[in-house]
Amino acid sequence: MKIWFRTIGVAAATVVLASCAHVTDATKTANLIAAAQDTVQAMKRSPNIRGFNKMLADAQGVAVFPALIKGGLLIGAEGGSGVVLSRKADGSWGYPAFYTLAAGSFGLQAGVQTAGVILVIRKKKAIEAIVKHQGKLGADISAAAGSRGVGYEGAVTTNLNFDIVAFASNSGFFAGASLEGSALIRRNDYNRAYYGGNPTPAQILLEHTVQNPAADRLRRAIAGG
Repeated sequence: MKIWFRTIGVAAATVVLASCAHVTDATKTANLIAAAQDTVQAMKRSPNIRGFNKMLADAQGVAVFPALIKGGLLIGAEGGSGVVLSRKADGSWGYPAFYTLAAGSFGLQAGVQTAGVILVIRKKKAIEAIVKHQGKLGADISAAAGSRGVGYEGAVTTNLNFDIVAFASNSGFFAGASLEGSALIRRNDYNRAYYGGNPTPAQILLEHTVQNPAADRLRRAIAGG
């Protein structure tokens, strides 16, 4: 089962990356940052996504995927690029590192769906797992689905023992089973294009030694400004 998930996840990531090959990395990263900002603001305003704002306020990190694509028949695949941000020691938000989320899922499904997905990262150890191991959900990181309107008021308390809670703009898009086997894959090419040089995810998310003022509006949107 794990081999199937890994294979499907890699295939999903390959399709996503190949579909945008003709656009420069600088343009892709700028577009992703703008789309991530829109996704955060839309989800914070939505009355149907309960518990999201409170959980985001207490988060150690956040991963924003503006357009996660899911499709398939019986065996499905999900994929999409986005950004991961983590809090600094002073509580402010750091700058984004670029990642692709790839996943495989089984079940009765058909057709293609697209949704904005935000992973609220509740624990520092989950950020470290993403940086060091590319964050395999269900293995390195425990995860739960908090899709639209599913009564997640209870999830805003500290009693929830999950490292990550996923919220989606499309109801039912992210079932718990489809979180298993997901992987956050580093986009070093995007990080280089956005920051210059060869920054590592550790420098961006743990050491906070890299910055680009073009992401300040996204940081403010997450912080509530």
